[in-house]
Amino acid sequence: MAEDKKTTNKEATPNKKVEHKSRAPKREMSAFEKFKKKMDQKAKESRGWAVGVTLGWAFLMMLWVFVVLIGTQYLIAFLLRGMYLQVSDSVLQAIFTAITYTVSLVLIILVPWKVLGMKTTRDEIGMRGLPTWTDVLLAPIGFIVFMIVASFALLVMQAIMPTIDWNQAQDVGFSGMYSQLDFILAFVCLVIIAPFAEEMVFRGWLYGKMRCKMSAIPAILLVSLLFGIVHGQWNVGVVVFVMSIAMCTMRELTGTIWGGMLIHVLKNAIAFYALFVNPTFGGAAVGALLLAL
Repeated sequence: MAEDKKTTNKEATPNKKVEHKSRAPKREMSAFEKFKKKMDQKAKESRGWAVGVTLGWAFLMMLWVFVVLIGTQYLIAFLLRGMYLQVSDSVLQAIFTAITYTVSLVLIILVPWKVLGMKTTRDEIGMRGLPTWTDVLLAPIGFIVFMIVASFALLVMQAIMPTIDWNQAQDVGFSGMYSQLDFILAFVCLVIIAPFAEEMVFRGWLYGKMRCKMSAIPAILLVSLLFGIVHGQWNVGVVVFVMSIAMCTMRELTGTIWGGMLIHVLKNAIAFYALFVNPTFGGAAVGALLLAL
C-alpha cells in the first residue's frame, strides 16, 4: 500500500521544467536601430509615409557614397602631395588610385555596419560564389546593348543641349606614359582595380541596400543616376548612366555583380586601348563613348 501511494503521488505531481537563464546580458538596441524600428512602424501605418521614408533613406545612402568617394579623393590627394614622393607620375597615380578605392570601400561598407548596425552580407553585395558561364555569356550581350543605347542617348542629349562639349575627354589621371611599367600600372588601375571597386560600391553595396527597401526599377535608376553624377562630366555621365542600367540589370538577373563587372572590365579595356595603345582607334564617335572610363 505504501508503495502504491508513493507511486500515485509521483504520478500526480507534474514534472517541473528547469529553466536555465542565460547569464549573457541582453544587447540593447542602438540609437539607429530604435530610430529604424520607429520609422518602420510608421511606414506600416501610412503608405505615403512609407514612400517618403524609403526615398529619404535612399537619398541618405546615395549621399553617403557620394561624400565618401569625393571626399576620399581630395583627402588622399592632399596627403600624397604633402609627402613629396620621388616617383614618376604613373606610379604616384597608381598609389593614389589603390589607396583611394581601398579607403572608400572600407568607409562605405564598414562605418554603417559598425556604427549604425547595418550589417552587410556577401549576398547583399552580390559576391555569392564565383563567376559562372551565365555571367560570361551575358556580359558581351549586355555590353553591345549598352553601347547601342548609349550612342542613341548621346545623340538625343546633343540635340537637347548643343552648347555642351560632348566630345570632352575624361581625365583618367594617367598621361605622358613612356615606359612599360607606366602602361602596366595604368592597365591595372583602370581595367582591373576601378571596375572591381566601383562594382563593389554601386552595383554591390548600394544596389543591395536599396533592393531591401524598394523594387528593382527605382533602385536601378537611382544607383545609375549617382554613378553618372560622380563622374563629373555630361558626356561621361550619360554614357556611364546607361552602362550602369545594363550592369544593374545583370545584377538583378543573376543575383551577383560578376556579369556587370565583366561588362565594366570589357568597356575599360577597349577604352584603354583607344586612349593609350591606338589613339586613332574608332574615330571620334566611338571615341566619345570609349573615353568614359
